[in-house]
Amino acid sequence: MDITHIISLIGGLGMFLFGMKMMGESLELVAGSKLRGLLEKLTSNPLLGVLVGVVVTGAIQSSSATTVMVVGFLNAGLLKLEQAVYVIMGANIGTTVTSFLIGLKISYLAPIAIFIGVFMMMVFKRKMVQQVGAVIIGFGLLFTGMDTMSSAMAPLKDVPEFAELMVKFSNPVLGILAGAVLTAVIQSSSASVGIVQAMAASGVVDLGGVIFILFGQNIGTCATALLASIGTSRNAKRATIIHLLFNIIGTVLFTILCILFPLADLVASFTPDAPAAQIANMHTIFNIVTTLLLLPLGNQLASLAVRILPEQPEE
Repeated sequence: MDITHIISLIGGLGMFLFGMKMMGESLELVAGSKLRGLLEKLTSNPLLGVLVGVVVTGAIQSSSATTVMVVGFLNAGLLKLEQAVYVIMGANIGTTVTSFLIGLKISYLAPIAIFIGVFMMMVFKRKMVQQVGAVIIGFGLLFTGMDTMSSAMAPLKDVPEFAELMVKFSNPVLGILAGAVLTAVIQSSSASVGIVQAMAASGVVDLGGVIFILFGQNIGTCATALLASIGTSRNAKRATIIHLLFNIIGTVLFTILCILFPLADLVASFTPDAPAAQIANMHTIFNIVTTLLLLPLGNQLASLAVRILPEQPEE
């Protein structure tokens, strides 16, 4: 891997991150106020709460952003902790939308999407049309960056030192730690999962080699909400504890399953010729199964968060 590949990798990563940010922010501008209203009103029923979390996160492309929004609502007294639990569960499912899109083999549409988006922004004067154009440009840049990263990382499969490093990350503890740190640094599980998908698409790694990194990425995504809860009410801080508990419980459960059963091989068999889709499928299964298991225990999760961060006398 020479300097040209490193420059391509950095450029591809920058394009990927910018595309995802542009797409998410533009979608939020198009429907942000409606999504916030949805989040505020439709959370009394657990299933509706999960659905709202999925829709809002799928639109703004960030479970961290949804959780930060929930923290804000709790801090303002607009949500109860028991309602917030289900929105956070849904947010974890919604965050898989980006990885699912990346898993689809539609990168050939990226240049067309960028052209259409630029045309909409330059020709039309209506703000709404321009914002939709920005969403389409972001979509195109995301896939272009993904392709650039995949091409740049392809030579790594012939580097023995890199192969040795990835073997170390097949250790559950090291893999989970690496995934958590990577996501905490980038501040987005969608982006860090996308990087792993780019590695898989270039043939550098397979699902079995990065499965524990993938689980750790779910824990790392809690970092943004934890930072956002500084200086908020204790109830708002409890929402971040619930987010962290959800992902830790899911990680422990799936790590045990992977150690006892060939789960990675089973998921890989669904799409044997599409490594990026295998990672997207595992990411989706992780979040849906964890949500289904914890859905009946929402109130208990809220109570556990209160025990971890108990009431103060002034409350």
